[in-house]
Formats: sequence, structure tokens, C-alpha cells
Amino acid sequence: MATTLPAPAATRGRLDRFAATVAHAVPDAITASVVLLIVLVAGALLIGDAPMKVMDAYYRGLWTLLPFTMQMTLIMVLSSALSQTPLFRKAVARLAAAPASPLTMVALPILLNGIAAYFYWGLSVALAPVIAVFFAQQAEKKGIAIDFPFFLAAITSSTAVYQFGLSSAGPLALATSGHFLQEITGVVPLTRTIWSPAAILQVTLFLTAVILLAWRAMPRDHRPISVYPESAKLAMPEERDLAIAVTYSEQLERKPWFTLVLCAVLAGWLWYHFFVKGAGVDLNVLNTSLFLFSFLLHGNFKSFTRAVEKSIGAVWPVAVLFHLYAGLAGLIQFTHLGERVAGMAAAVSNRYTYPALTAVISTVFAFFIPSSGAQFAIQGFVTAKSAIAVGVSVERGMLALGLGDHMGNFLSPFWWVVAAGIARLDFRAFFGYGLVFGALWFAIGLVVFTFAPC
Repeated sequence: MATTLPAPAATRGRLDRFAATVAHAVPDAITASVVLLIVLVAGALLIGDAPMKVMDAYYRGLWTLLPFTMQMTLIMVLSSALSQTPLFRKAVARLAAAPASPLTMVALPILLNGIAAYFYWGLSVALAPVIAVFFAQQAEKKGIAIDFPFFLAAITSSTAVYQFGLSSAGPLALATSGHFLQEITGVVPLTRTIWSPAAILQVTLFLTAVILLAWRAMPRDHRPISVYPESAKLAMPEERDLAIAVTYSEQLERKPWFTLVLCAVLAGWLWYHFFVKGAGVDLNVLNTSLFLFSFLLHGNFKSFTRAVEKSIGAVWPVAVLFHLYAGLAGLIQFTHLGERVAGMAAAVSNRYTYPALTAVISTVFAFFIPSSGAQFAIQGFVTAKSAIAVGVSVERGMLALGLGDHMGNFLSPFWWVVAAGIARLDFRAFFGYGLVFGALWFAIGLVVFTFAPC
């Protein structure tokens, strides 16, 4: 994995020096989790929680997300495998060859990943590094100055729009009859959350701002993709399997027939789930769909397993860090820390400060909880109750929660490490730039969700 970090040289601009400072100061994700563990344990003890209760809270949290972790691991592995199919790679390669100017070379990949994020966040997370590499290679061939770490940060930042897209956990749950907050909020249609004027405005303004910032603030002392040969390999043509299938079983795994049988079974289950049972979308349904499309587009088991083998190493943060961060979430949820923070915010909120305070609290929670669904389950009740108490709409509170949720993702190394694993470079090479795009996301959202209708 390449570890080239930006040097804080005087010849670089302010943005580059800031990113360099962050790169040299931020610890790795596991070390960061230990630092946060010390802070939270100290906080819980200071407000009166007994040492044994604090220890138990951490242990309870540590394994809370065990089934969820496997679901998320599958999402990342299958999304990455799907992004390696010939259809996706050819589509991205053709789009990457289209731009002829610095603006279009920046705008098109950001919009492409933003659209993917709006429809499904997992595909966006897996595709962002691949999109960045293909477009960066074309930029270098055409003599368009692209700084790869900055470019990767900008494209990855566009993943934030999933918070108000079709895979947004909180709004989808609120729109489903029987959800756990229904006695408080009722069933909240999507037209009042992700399809509200405020949410649409946030998505539009943020993507526009990311494009303009990425275009205007591109480092002059740029580092092209050729500086990162391991990353550049992502755009290399897939190696053909030239091994001769000696045995009958080896021949079978290269044939499409058994793959089509499995696809038919998966498609039949999805049809039964949606049209016979009338059930909705959940993580298992999403993973079933990813299995179906990955098998279908790879065409045979050999191609699929080769893609999975390449993907599995890049998603280690999901398999390992989820539990470490879940332990931190346990300290918030099972001690008095969470209640204390929420209570303090509700006491000082009014119509105009409530969205900002909710977003700030959500940012703090999201820093420790690497899952929008898990955060909604933990914070949704407090957000709904406090919104009613303050006198604002529940949906405004939930949208502010989503704003802070992804701000926490911007601030935490967790998802940057995932992107870096796929892109094959040190996350600190572009983490600092991501914080700048995160500030943009938060500033726009504070104005939108305070004043825009929702």
C-alpha cells in the first residue's frame, strides 16, 4: 500500500498545508479508537457511573453489532465485486475518456459517484476509488492537472448525499408502517424527509459546492496517479484466467449455467419477498440483490470468486473496526453519557438552534457509531421527543440528524480507511482534504435545515 503523505512545505497552498498537518497528526483508526476509549471512560466515571458499569457498557457494545457487521461486510465485498464486473469497468472507462477540460474532469466523476450514492450508498463507497483512478489516469494522459489524493477526497465526499437518498436508513424506517417510533411520529412519508425541498436543496447545493471547490482549489503542486502505482493498478485490464480447466468441476465453475440457476433462485426469492409477501427493503434484501447482480454480471463462479478474493482484504476495517467503535457506542448508550448530552441540548434549544444542536449531537454520536441505521436506532427516540418539545417538525429533526451523522463520518477515520483500502494508499494522504469537504457539507446543511421547508 502506498504511503506517500503530503509534506507541509511552504510552497504548497493553505489547503495543502492543512491536509499535510492533519496527515502527520492523525493516528491510525485503531489507535484513535483507544484514545476515544480513554476519553469516554473518563467522562463516564466523572459523571458518576461505577467502574464495573462502565466496563460492562463497553463489553455490551463491543458485540452489539456482530450480525450487522457481517451484513455490512457482505455489502462492501459484494459492492466491490460488482464494481469489478466488465459492465461497470467499461462504463466507467468510457465516461472517464469523455472530459476535455479541468472542470468536466472534476465535475463528471463527482456527479457519477453522487448519483450512485443517491441510489445505494454501498455501491458508492466501493465505486468512488475506482472512479477516481480511471478519471485520474485519463487526466494525466490528457495533460489535465489532477492531484490524486485531493481528487479522491472530493469524489469520496460526494458519497454523503446517500443520507438523503434511496438507501437512507432513518427516513426509510419512518416511512415503514410498524416502525419503533410510530406511536410518537406516525408514518412519515418520504415526501416530508428525503424528498422534501430542504433535502433536495442540500443534495443539489452540496454536489455543486464540491465540484466548484475541487475545480478551483486543486493543488498546483499536483501528484498525478502515476505517483501511486498501486492505486493505478485498479484501472489495469482484468487478467484473463488462462489456466486450463483440467477437471470436470473446474470446467463447471467457468460455465454460466449453474450461475444462471442460482440467479434464478435469488430472483425468485426477491419476487416472492416483494410481490407475494409485500415486504420492504432491508439489509438482507440488499445483499440478496447484490448477490444476484454480481453473479449475473460476472457470468460465472470463477470470475465472481476472483473478484471477491481481491475485495475481501480491502474491507478489513468493517470486520474489525466496527466492533471497536461499537464498544465506544456502548459507553454512550449504556452509561449516562448519552442522556447527559441529549438533556443538555434539549434544555437550550429553540426553533432556530434546534437543527444545529441536533446536528452537533449527531456528529458526536456518529463519530463512535459507524452505521446510520444503528445511530438512528440509538438517537431517533431522543431526536423525535426533543423536536416535539421544542416545537419543530420531527422530520426537520431527523434530517438534521442525518446531516450530523455524515459529518461524524467525515471526521472519523473509519470510512476513509475503507476507501483507502480499496484505493491502495494511506488514508492520511487524503483525510485532511476530506475534512474540508466535510466542513462544506455541515455549513450548507445548517442553513438549509434551519430555514428551508421540510
